[in-house]
Amino acid sequence: MITAAREIFERDGYLDAKIADISKAAGTASGSFYTYFDSKEEVFAAVVDQVREEMLHPHVRERTGVTDARDLIEAANREYLLSYKRNARLMAVFEEVALINEDFRRLRIERSKAFVQRNAKMIRELQESGQARAELDPMIAAQALSVMVSRMAYMVFVQHQRIAFEKLVHTLTQLWVDGLQLKSD
Repeated sequence: MITAAREIFERDGYLDAKIADISKAAGTASGSFYTYFDSKEEVFAAVVDQVREEMLHPHVRERTGVTDARDLIEAANREYLLSYKRNARLMAVFEEVALINEDFRRLRIERSKAFVQRNAKMIRELQESGQARAELDPMIAAQALSVMVSRMAYMVFVQHQRIAFEKLVHTLTQLWVDGLQLKSD
């Protein structure tokens, strides 16, 4: 049912998605929808939750073994952008829903906070090791840099602004490095 819901949300957007269309795409009767979900909002939350974990916790350091700060930032940016690209249509719908539904607005804010907290932790570690500019507030820096990457992903993959992928990764990574004034190892 979640796969069918995603297909319909991506095709029609949130406002025009109908439970009957979701049920049809799932190959079930309309009444069967309510066996699994109470509302369109609930199934949309399940769709978003499915993608959230992939985007929020790519476990780059553990999977790659990368420890150099610059390489880690580049790998994290690359992973996030690839994930956003794979999920661009759903991300566009999520942005739409966050504008009209308070629950999804809170979910959007929580999602952003999770990215910021993870990035602030890394910035704090870099500061403590003397690799990043010590006087920067880690939370503010993390928020500014995270928003930059997120909005660029939206512009490129949802609004179809043409920027070559490698150029995008390189530029965003360089802005992170410059913003933190990372010192070479």
